[in-house]
Amino acid sequence: TVQHAFLHMYRTRRERKRDFRRLWIVRINAASRLLGVPYSRLMGALAKANVELDRKMLATLAVSDPAAFKAVATQVGALAS
Repeated sequence: TVQHAFLHMYRTRRERKRDFRRLWIVRINAASRLLGVPYSRLMGALAKANVELDRKMLATLAVSDPAAFKAVATQVGALAS
């Protein structure tokens, strides 16, 4: 029983990481689509501009401070405005 529980604990720790990454991608995609840019184009522009914000920080910006998220997207050239 204990070994079975350890197996579930091990697997769940890995799944939690996957779930959070998926959640962050959904949040970034939703915020970027409001700006008229798909997720892939935004992430490509961030990589090209050597901006080292991870998905967790981008998702936090997208939810808590949309103006800052828009500023980041504009600065890297993802927006045509």
